[in-house]
Amino acid sequence: MVELTQTWYLVLAALIFAIGATGLVIRRNPLVMFMCVELMLNAVNLTFVSFGNMLDDVGGQVFVFFVLVVAAAEVAVGLALVVAITRRRQGATADDLSLMRG
Repeated sequence: MVELTQTWYLVLAALIFAIGATGLVIRRNPLVMFMCVELMLNAVNLTFVSFGNMLDDVGGQVFVFFVLVVAAAEVAVGLALVVAITRRRQGATADDLSLMRG
């Protein structure tokens, strides 16, 4: 039976982060881009929890709490922008942010 060590969690976090970064670079849909940023933030959270467990410190969970707060604020502002852009122009991409100038 395979024992799950810190290395497995860090490899999984790196893989999730790479998927998110690749999706962020390739895709132009703002909603998909926000989901990719969320994937990257969750990969960082997994890394924080993994290192916190390895060091027997609660600091990892504290950092995860702050990252989740920042992610929630990012989603609130980002979704408001996406809705505003989509109302002005159907099928908008991330390049259409210049429409928000007024």
